[in-house]
Amino acid sequence: MKSLCLFLSVFILTISSSLADSHNIKKDGFLSKKFKVTKLSTIEDPDNKIILINNHGQSNFDGKQNFCTSIDQIRNRVSLIDEEINGKKIMLYNLCAHKIAGDMGKKWWFSKKPYEGKSKLDKRVEQNLQLIEKLVSFGVPRKQIFVTGHSCGGLTTLLFFSRHPDKAGGGIAYMQACFDRLSKKYKVAKLGVDAGLAKFKEKKPAQYELRAQYNDEILNNLKVPLLAFTHPKDPFEGLTSDWLDQIDGMKRVVISKDYTIDGKKCFKLGKQKSDKFKVKDGHSMDQATCFQYYNPVILEYIESRI
Repeated sequence: MKSLCLFLSVFILTISSSLADSHNIKKDGFLSKKFKVTKLSTIEDPDNKIILINNHGQSNFDGKQNFCTSIDQIRNRVSLIDEEINGKKIMLYNLCAHKIAGDMGKKWWFSKKPYEGKSKLDKRVEQNLQLIEKLVSFGVPRKQIFVTGHSCGGLTTLLFFSRHPDKAGGGIAYMQACFDRLSKKYKVAKLGVDAGLAKFKEKKPAQYELRAQYNDEILNNLKVPLLAFTHPKDPFEGLTSDWLDQIDGMKRVVISKDYTIDGKKCFKLGKQKSDKFKVKDGHSMDQATCFQYYNPVILEYIESRI
């Protein structure tokens, strides 16, 4: 009986939290300041537009999911809409990948088999390339297109430029990660990076190898200067992201050591501005309103690439 009550309590809490702090977006297209989505059909004055492509996170490594992003996750990207750099106005394109699955699918995460075929990440890289070519066909200069992404979308961004360095102007990776809560689950803070990753390898050898393969590809092939944000309390890759510093031209910003930025406590907003939720997870720091402190850094990076 106690177990049942506990389950119901957790279930209700989860549903309540989801309804309060997650407002799903399921469509591709350009976003407005009010989070309305407009399908790509034409772009007015494309020479004077800067397009930021948003790549969302994932609820699992290789399978489909119910929606691509949510208002609370994308709020800070939306804050950049209509900002001007050298007379060119920023637009934000939300690229949904929730209907894409890798060749081995969701169940692969629980397998010890080496990955065969194209993963969801590989397919997301191809999806970005297809969109970029479409944007270019509408007249947007390639150098004014930026690939950006959070979590698995951040790793997609890094992989994209390791494979297609000349196809877009630049990229921004927020909290890049796609291989579970490595920092927290494998006690990296206590054991150290090497020992923590050794435990990951022992527990999930196939997943360890694919992560290592992607990281090596990025380290060896990425030559485009990118901007990356990480946080040490990110339970995913917060303490396993120092390898980014080995990449020439990479500007890595370690946001803070706690849940404040510039001395201000960080909150996420719900559907209403009065809905405020404390940030309790470093993986969400780029979604907190205090993160807009870094908008000038982002704009400066974009200006340097166009």
